[in-house]
Amino acid sequence: MKAPWNFTRFLPLAARLIGRGRLPTLLFAVAAKGSNQGSRLGKLKDDLKLLQALCLAYWRGEYRAISPKALISVVAGLMYFLSPIDAIPDFLPMFGMLDDIAVLAWVMKSLDGELSAFRAWRERQRPEKLVVVERLPATPQLLEQENPKKN
Repeated sequence: MKAPWNFTRFLPLAARLIGRGRLPTLLFAVAAKGSNQGSRLGKLKDDLKLLQALCLAYWRGEYRAISPKALISVVAGLMYFLSPIDAIPDFLPMFGMLDDIAVLAWVMKSLDGELSAFRAWRERQRPEKLVVVERLPATPQLLEQENPKKN
């Protein structure tokens, strides 16, 4: 399945973001935009939370059973979601989120196997462990300090 137009330009940016340990900053920005968009995301809000949970579990070193290519695609999808200037600029009322939703849906579909494995891993975890693994602290800096395995 071919990547959506304009998505591929985010792949090298995502690789650099991961390599530089900037994942916490991205996750906070995604959480803020996700909560601001509310009902406009529909079912995709749950998918967005799953992608965030995957990145948090990876960051904290709890879940590493994802290929580097898949992780980069997830991060690139989240970066695309955040970008105000993409195929359809976010400031256009009613239409600005359409391409963001389409890209996130494509990421979910194209990485279905990886995401299914992550869902299965989550189901095997104790709820109290998941609360800790998937919790966003008050600031990105606090999340960076929590990381037991500096990325």
